[in-house]
Amino acid sequence: MLPFFKHWILFVLMAGVSLPAMADLETPKYKILQAAEPFEIRQYEPYMVAEVITEGERDDAINAGFRLLADFIFGNNTVTQKIDMTAPVTQQSEKIDMTLPITQQSTKIDMTAPVTQQAEAGQWRITFTMPSQYTMQTLPKPNNDKVKIKTIPAKKFVVIVFSGTHSDSNIAEHQALLDQYVKDNKLKTRGSHLIAFYNSPWSLPFMRRNEVLLELR
Repeated sequence: MLPFFKHWILFVLMAGVSLPAMADLETPKYKILQAAEPFEIRQYEPYMVAEVITEGERDDAINAGFRLLADFIFGNNTVTQKIDMTAPVTQQSEKIDMTLPITQQSTKIDMTAPVTQQAEAGQWRITFTMPSQYTMQTLPKPNNDKVKIKTIPAKKFVVIVFSGTHSDSNIAEHQALLDQYVKDNKLKTRGSHLIAFYNSPWSLPFMRRNEVLLELR
């Protein structure tokens, strides 16, 4: 977890975001259709993400993905434009595909949340949500062809919200609880677990917002 911690420090310092401000980052828009704490069923609106595919253990994969995505939002794009932070960071797996226009200028692009992560067959898909002010036409394009921009269509998810560390054991525990909730409620899902992180690694564990999500059919 130490490398991820270091990257978050650099990421937030470069973005000019203070620790309290992390909670105010833009996140994907959704409606809660049903709630039974700590579980929610959400309907998400479409949103854009920047994503990379990485391999290896979960921590190594998110560290590698984080570096590539941070490089993109801090200016390694076709307009050398800084993109503002958003939340969450997500981790998940899937292969994807993209192109480049030609212009040059210097501006800032916002940070959002979460970062997400999702796994399948030893590969991980790491995403940053892009600020809603952009469209596919106006968002700067990555110079690194490992970074892909895609639109996530409207989807419905079942979610478990929890605090604590980003450890494998904490995530596995809540994945199991979500799976049991899905089974008990006879919900139909597709794809693998999506892990979402909304806070920096130096946030106190009991104050963190983490999530595991499964897409509903």
